[in-house]
Amino acid sequence: MMAYSRMLIAFIIGGTFSLPVAAKLYKWVDDKGVTHYGETIPPEYADRDRAELSKSGRTVKKIEVPTAAERQAYKQAEEEAEAKKKADAKAALEQKRRDTMLKSTYSNSDEIDLARNRSLQQVNARITNNTSQLKLVNNSLQELQNEAAGYTKSNKPIPASLQEDMQELQARTAKLQLNLDKSLAEKAAVEARYDADKVRFKELTGR
Repeated sequence: MMAYSRMLIAFIIGGTFSLPVAAKLYKWVDDKGVTHYGETIPPEYADRDRAELSKSGRTVKKIEVPTAAERQAYKQAEEEAEAKKKADAKAALEQKRRDTMLKSTYSNSDEIDLARNRSLQQVNARITNNTSQLKLVNNSLQELQNEAAGYTKSNKPIPASLQEDMQELQARTAKLQLNLDKSLAEKAAVEARYDADKVRFKELTGR
């Protein structure tokens, strides 16, 4: 008890300590583990847990103060919740706009299919073109590779011109394949968008 505020404790135990009607008595612990009592919490201990005491010294309420890490976590959670709220509101507004557009653009789901087919015409044309070119280039590359294999089999060096031609065709193949992959991805995205529009249109109109 040496580290305690002896006089205050004696007043509490003896019943001679009296507080104003509106005053409060607090109990807190400092960095060294020493318990203190007082009507106000010193600023340096404002971020510590404390207990509120009655006039008789009995604990009436425990106040747990969040740590710096906990406060940061609470702040981050609040910011994330606010960001989600804004994102949800934006998404709802965008959905409302698309719903209005769907109902004003189409009178039935068959029209959505027609619009999808029109949007896919150019994409399908690119896919067909890239596929045919890729096939031709691969055939040419295969012929050159067979020719190079003949030189290798005969223990002869592959001519520099032949190597350059193969490298050029390989680069051409890679470019055509990249374009084809992009066109296929675009087609999938268009189909998914119109399929979603069709489902939503049926939900909105009931037909």
